[in-house]
Amino acid sequence: MSQRRTTPFVAEDGAEIGIARRHHPMRWVIGAIALGIAIWILSIVLFNPKIHWNEVGKYLFDERILAGIWVTIIISIVATVLGLVLGVVIAVMKLSHNPVLKWLAEGYIWFFRGTPVLVQLIFWFNLAFLLPYITIQIPWTLIGYRWDTNVLIAGNTAAVLGLGLNLAAYFAETVRAGILAIDTGQTEAALAGGMTRSQAMRLVVLPQALRIIIPPTANEFISMLKTTSLIVVVAGNDLMTEASKIYKQNNMIIELLIVASIWYMVMTAIATYFQSLLEKRFGKDRVRQMKPGSTQSRILNLATGSIRLPNRQGK
Repeated sequence: MSQRRTTPFVAEDGAEIGIARRHHPMRWVIGAIALGIAIWILSIVLFNPKIHWNEVGKYLFDERILAGIWVTIIISIVATVLGLVLGVVIAVMKLSHNPVLKWLAEGYIWFFRGTPVLVQLIFWFNLAFLLPYITIQIPWTLIGYRWDTNVLIAGNTAAVLGLGLNLAAYFAETVRAGILAIDTGQTEAALAGGMTRSQAMRLVVLPQALRIIIPPTANEFISMLKTTSLIVVVAGNDLMTEASKIYKQNNMIIELLIVASIWYMVMTAIATYFQSLLEKRFGKDRVRQMKPGSTQSRILNLATGSIRLPNRQGK
């Protein structure tokens, strides 16, 4: 088999040493086959006479589609924030020494990870069958307020609840992994410095765990953008729902699905860009910018071992 010589490198004695590598013609054959298949599939889509590309261009910037994009982004952000906040609470509960809190957290994670998100969306949208009215009332008094469940939990609200509560179960495991990755000695040092366990968790452990939590959190948000397409079953106003409303009127099913897919890819690309910025920001050695000499800075330095506690002699 023929060989080719790459750029030589210089050894310690100054002699040039060439590296011989073998040619692999099958790589080119496999690559050509894969490229041919990709071109064939692309040609079916681009040059198919049954696809009206003028309709795709027409509806790409339709005001209903643009309104659906805005709703999709809002629901994704709100559901992610809800999931992250609740996920942190559940993660702390699961790491608690209190067996009741630990069992409740494990039960929550088991239930929401064990049932399909589509089922959860439909459940919240049809909650009125179980609770026609939601009432808040001061016990043993007539002071309170009652809401109609159908009015209170409409399509978009059901989407936020279903997606956010489901996402919290996954965020809980992500946050728990980030917390466990922080050395326990930092918590012990914070406790030795006079902090309570909740303060040590909030001021020392969680800020450092952000470096581990942020990347998978951004991935979950990107996944959330596409998962919002399930809102179509609960009559929301997101991108997929608006696209389905249009193609039910004009029967341009494939064209509207292409429009929705293009916008999902655009949103995913933008979210991926911001994810890279977050990873660069939180990938630094310092978790956050703090003023030298501040209380939080001294606490973090104590926990990370940057300063030492004085001994009994004050040395």
